[in-house]
Amino acid sequence: MTAQETLEILDRLASAGIDAWVDGGWGVDALVGSESRTHDDLDLLVGLADVEAIRRVLESQGFALHEDELPTRFVLRAAGDRRIDFHTVTFDADGAGIQVHQDGSSFRYPPEGLVTGHIGGREVRCIGAEVQMLCHLGYEPDETDRHDVRLLHDHFGLPLPAPYRS
Repeated sequence: MTAQETLEILDRLASAGIDAWVDGGWGVDALVGSESRTHDDLDLLVGLADVEAIRRVLESQGFALHEDELPTRFVLRAAGDRRIDFHTVTFDADGAGIQVHQDGSSFRYPPEGLVTGHIGGREVRCIGAEVQMLCHLGYEPDETDRHDVRLLHDHFGLPLPAPYRS
């Protein structure tokens, strides 16, 4: 998923009135303001109430449902293995996004963790560094996870969580 493709997807969603925050690898790169690696997919935080509208908007761009783990997430995929991993939340009265996991537990994206960054020199909504760090916990990290967490550590001075120390 290229920077240009990412911006085009964000534009399509915005033109349909759908709010989205860049998460995952592109979210980390948005925070630091430059592309630090290639990206296999695009992770977006979106409202659970927008799922059907998102699917309608992106079906016209060749995207189809690839994985359905709602209410937690879903993945759309298009030709060339272009994938968008949507992390779905319900916003509470404080503006926090609550993501319900498959096991019934939940994760809270605090409103102060919904920030802006830059992709291709353009301002985009994204997930803040501290929240990004939290989202990289609870599973065995791979090399891209290690890269992203190290970048957050180096750029923002955040402590490295135990699984990322070596």
